Amino acid sequence: MKKSEVAHLIDHTILKPEATSADVARIVEEGARFGTYSVCVSPSMLPLEVPEGLKVACVVGFPSGAVKPNVKAYEAKQAIADGADEIDMVINIALAKEGKFDQVEDEIRAVRAEIPAGKVLKVIIESAALNDEEIVAVCRAAVAAGADFVKTSTGFHPAGGASVHAVKLMRETVGEGVGVKASGGIRNAETAVAMINAGANRLGVSATAAILEGLED
Repeated sequence: MKKSEVAHLIDHTILKPEATSADVARIVEEGARFGTYSVCVSPSMLPLEVPEGLKVACVVGFPSGAVKPNVKAYEAKQAIADGADEIDMVINIALAKEGKFDQVEDEIRAVRAEIPAGKVLKVIIESAALNDEEIVAVCRAAVAAGADFVKTSTGFHPAGGASVHAVKLMRETVGEGVGVKASGGIRNAETAVAMINAGANRLGVSATAAILEGLED
């Protein structure tokens, strides 16, 4: 794949809790220079001034997902009011591990209700912490609740980040009408292309420069 093609699938991300406004400004400048699809930031960094054509994504319930659905919904509503184009929400992983997929669907619906048409909802399922049956069930819940994307990982969970196996399974489950975002541990061009070939049509990465350096113009 060409450098520009991969760049346009990237959410150029900065989510470390110690990230400063200067760090975020650097990410915005890099995103514009690299031609990434968006920059992805924490809620406190909004609103952002970004060049035309660069989208803004914001995380919700991040990174644990272990907050009430109404809190996630409020976070999403505020982020949209602050100029976010896309919301990346973390599910309550404990509910998934307990098999309470109807409740997972309900919390996704609560967030979706606060995101107007034209704005994008991505649902972070923390795939490395789930078995295959749980991944499938959570992805089905996300689709039923109106998600635009399912996303592998926060990048903060000790179980790990994205895997080719999880991305393939997520793509098989949601079909072609819903996006799949691979995120967590993608640090070079080889891994990025493997995720795309497995079915990802968005990548969440902070190592954008290193990934693009490994690709041809």
